Amino acid sequence: MNTEKIQVNFAEGQTKGEIVICEVKERNELKVKEPVRIKLSGTIGAPAEFLLKRMDQFDQINQKRCHIIVDREEISIKLVFNENDEYNRGEVVGTLESYPKFKEFGINTGKVWTPTALGLFFKMNRAFFTSRDDNMKLVSDLMNFTATVNSGITRSVKETGDKTDNFEQTVNSNLPKSFNIVIPIFKGVPAETIEVETFAQIDGRQVSFILLSPGAQAILEEIRDIAVDEQLKTIREACSDIAIIEI
Repeated sequence: MNTEKIQVNFAEGQTKGEIVICEVKERNELKVKEPVRIKLSGTIGAPAEFLLKRMDQFDQINQKRCHIIVDREEISIKLVFNENDEYNRGEVVGTLESYPKFKEFGINTGKVWTPTALGLFFKMNRAFFTSRDDNMKLVSDLMNFTATVNSGITRSVKETGDKTDNFEQTVNSNLPKSFNIVIPIFKGVPAETIEVETFAQIDGRQVSFILLSPGAQAILEEIRDIAVDEQLKTIREACSDIAIIEI
């Protein structure tokens, strides 16, 4: 048995104390852990916000070791820093997301609505219509939908051998050709007044609808480019040496 003397010094005025000795079989050391990688996502302004607050931290933001990837179709901006350091590389992604309720309308997406389903949806989303009366009339028209489908076939053969074979179909219904809603297209963006057109599809005796809006598409394109360009301008002004790559 090994013995070793231990000298204990008491504080002034202290006459006794307690010593606890524990024997361990292995050395009690903390494990070395890898650096925590930063991987953040947020609104379209997230990369610029991160750069503005961290640009004075050279160990984290070396502009020559950072790059920006811009995807206008997906409306996203991705900042990658410490790009050549496997342990400390990080990224911050900012996106401009569609307003959830706008997506539910299915405008310009090819979503197919039956008259009843569309009427119930409009009834539960009255808040997005320009007036209560317009909404109630549209819901009533859809829930009591009537339509006349006219079909015409033209066939002819001329002596010269030319042939004509035309099929024409028209739908006359009690629905208005278009209506207006007031709704944001993207999160965090003010609401827009959008004209929506109803486009009928015929399958035998069944009539369904898709919703189209050229105006909404134009607004989407405009807002997308403005939002991305504003963020890129902020980044260029603050960190002019960061490579910006559009895909």
